[in-house]
Amino acid sequence: MGKKEEGGGKEGLVVRGTLYTFRRRCGNKNCRCQRGEPHESPALAYSVGGRMRILTLRSEDVPEVKKALERYKKERDALEARALAGIEALRAMLAERRGGGR
Repeated sequence: MGKKEEGGGKEGLVVRGTLYTFRRRCGNKNCRCQRGEPHESPALAYSVGGRMRILTLRSEDVPEVKKALERYKKERDALEARALAGIEALRAMLAERRGGGR
């Protein structure tokens, strides 16, 4: 993931989803995965338009993706805090208007 991509910028990559271990069988009759030891690789699962998507990753991509997921969580939490503060400000404004107009 060397170059900066969409969603990156100077703050760094931001992604949403879940990091997990993708397990699969290759189909080769003589492979260990046919004996119950599936191939494993890190993956990022995310949804778009209600459909689940999966990006398989290289092991060396995992630290950067973990940081990007953490950035997303921090930004999401900050937005939620701003939205709640906005609701409280709106409630106060409406209460003042109702009380002041009587």
